[in-house]
Amino acid sequence: MGAEAWFVSVHNKTRNSAMAARVRVADTTWSRLVGLLGQSSLEADSGLWITPSNSIHTFGMRFPFDVVFINRSCKVVGLRAGIRPYRITFPNFKAWSVFELPADTISRSRTEIGDELDVKTC
Repeated sequence: MGAEAWFVSVHNKTRNSAMAARVRVADTTWSRLVGLLGQSSLEADSGLWITPSNSIHTFGMRFPFDVVFINRSCKVVGLRAGIRPYRITFPNFKAWSVFELPADTISRSRTEIGDELDVKTC
């Protein structure tokens, strides 16, 4: 058994828009490996922050979701809206970590490449 999960909230400072209030942090080998596997959906206002990571796969997933790639300064360096199950993203070499968020989070929050995100521990 590993350490207990911890959570962050994510806010788009550039657009002054909320992205997710309760994002689980996956920062160990095991938590990054498991990710969202076994879940049938993402609750509204939730997600997963995989750190470090610059690419993801959706093998074994059951639902589409949005992917936001950020660098170490929490600047958005890549976006993938509505990525479906059984896909893989090419590595984004500008990215340091990845947010997996409910589908339509990118459009709802008006997030664009270059935006600055504010990540706070819950």
